[in-house]
Amino acid sequence: MSPRQLCVRFTINRAVHFVPKRSAGLLVYRLREGALEVFLVHPGGPFWAQKDLGAWTIPKGEYLDHEEPLQAALREFHEETGFHVDGDFLSLGAITQASGKLVSAWACKGDFDAAKLASNSCEIEWPPRSGRRIAIPEVDRGGWFSTAEAGQRIHKNQQPFLERLVKILEKQNHR
Repeated sequence: MSPRQLCVRFTINRAVHFVPKRSAGLLVYRLREGALEVFLVHPGGPFWAQKDLGAWTIPKGEYLDHEEPLQAALREFHEETGFHVDGDFLSLGAITQASGKLVSAWACKGDFDAAKLASNSCEIEWPPRSGRRIAIPEVDRGGWFSTAEAGQRIHKNQQPFLERLVKILEKQNHR
């Protein structure tokens, strides 16, 4: 999909402007035996079925102009995992994915059994341009990973979120 297909089109004074689509997500973390672990999800559907390293992501989703990004991140986290989180949210800033989509993220502490993940489903056209629609889970599994393993599994555009989280937590521990 081209960056133009991922953008919202609007017109001002007859000039066409493209605004990148925006997503918001959460990077949930926990400490296990003194080691930092983060929770990532694997996208559902046939396209991702055989992909592993570099395919995992933070739970995230698009939001509209009237929505607060953090509230959208919380909503998307629950929709994609079935889990609720609350507490102190640490801003991890934003990144621009290769598609042009702007992704904002927050981190927070949490702990839950990844095996109990319950994702909502969505409909996609599969195979592409076939006209055939199938229902798939937005994410097919989730897991807790050390930051080293998460760095290998997470989509490369989202790796800065891991790095930022580690820096923030290191800074907090040195106070």
